[in-house]
Amino acid sequence: MKENRGWARSGLEALASSIQPWYARNRWLQIIWKTQDTLEAWNKYLKHNDHKNKIIRQTKCTHFRTQMHELSEALKSIWCFAKWARIKSQLSKKLSQFSSLKRSDIDHMTTTFKKKIEILRKKFFLSSSQANVSDIAKSFISLTVSFNSRITEDEVKQTIKWVKADKASSASDISNRVLQVNLAKLISVLTSLFNACVTHKYHLKQFKKTQTIVLRKSKKSDYIDSKTYQLIALLDIMSKVLKSIMIKRLSDIVKTHHMLSNAQMKARRKWFVILTLDLLIDQVHTV
Repeated sequence: MKENRGWARSGLEALASSIQPWYARNRWLQIIWKTQDTLEAWNKYLKHNDHKNKIIRQTKCTHFRTQMHELSEALKSIWCFAKWARIKSQLSKKLSQFSSLKRSDIDHMTTTFKKKIEILRKKFFLSSSQANVSDIAKSFISLTVSFNSRITEDEVKQTIKWVKADKASSASDISNRVLQVNLAKLISVLTSLFNACVTHKYHLKQFKKTQTIVLRKSKKSDYIDSKTYQLIALLDIMSKVLKSIMIKRLSDIVKTHHMLSNAQMKARRKWFVILTLDLLIDQVHTV
């Protein structure tokens, strides 16, 4: 069985290496389309994407047939193949089951669905204490910054292009690809909507809806303890676009008006790595 698994693993690695260049070329054409924003670049990307999917289907089909042929001729593997074809090949894929949970070493193991939810709720949604905001009224900021608050169509277009496709929360069921494909028709409507949110200083309730799911942390020995899980929040695509635009604007304002000290590294884009390397080089030269 170990020999069969190693043979199958090597076959998958060979399949992945043959398909990888098509993914790389497709990614490069996608970057060109997002940068140039021309119809010719978009058509070239679509043409290569369709050709890539066709090549991948043919490669997978050829790889499967080759594996079945080699497996049928191997004396040691023919019985495993026959057992799989007789029993497992006709069965539907089993749904993944959430393992039994416990909060700590002293807690008892829980197997029921409601008790598992209660353990995760107590783990991730603790009662938080209120922050002390009594000194905010006494604070004073002398710096006044003036900027154009109106969002342009170019900002919306570039932000939507750079988000990953085929991702969406279940709140709206609108994927990023829907906005990217219909961007020419929706750009004016989205720009007017985002400008209305900024002008009236109001964030729509639909934008605030999120879906929070529990994911397993990778490379853990077992998943019985609730500490081996983490939360991920799926935001609405409209909220993500508006949030990205405002974050970029605030970052540009902070950088232009020097509103952060030189000792502040983490709040600056790419500065943490750059300054860390500079400090390391200075230490090496000193030594």
